[in-house]
Amino acid sequence: MSEWSQEDHASVERAGRELQARGWRKAFSLDEMLQAYESVVGRVEEGYDETVYEYLNDLACRRWLALAWPLVTENLRQSRAAELRSLDDRFRAATADDGGRSLGRFFTVEDGSEWWWRRRPVKVRGDFAADLAQGDWPRSAAFRSCRDGPCCQRQAARIEI
Repeated sequence: MSEWSQEDHASVERAGRELQARGWRKAFSLDEMLQAYESVVGRVEEGYDETVYEYLNDLACRRWLALAWPLVTENLRQSRAAELRSLDDRFRAATADDGGRSLGRFFTVEDGSEWWWRRRPVKVRGDFAADLAQGDWPRSAAFRSCRDGPCCQRQAARIEI
């Protein structure tokens, strides 16, 4: 991170505060959320085995990254783009695009939703496999999107060290 200027660091702090003001539990850093996304990708590659709601919660870090990306400096985006692209490539390789049908039973996935919400892990185990195997679950009206549901708060709790 030594190649980052004071302006770069300040832009990360501003992005974190801006997203917290929009409803995220705290002012996350870019490093925190890239690490959280890397963890999610690794668990998806191995075969995700927690509940579908934990998966939605865990994947919220990718949404944070998408929202923060335009808020940070161009220098920072260029210096971290390869890392994010690599994680996205790994995630795509470990998932299949089903148009949001699998997750859409638990979470509002619309045509305009980000691409990661429209993909389901190829390898599923445990609770996640059981959740997906069950018939149509009614979506809770309170859990319509990442910001409306518990994912933002639970993701924050999980990655705080």
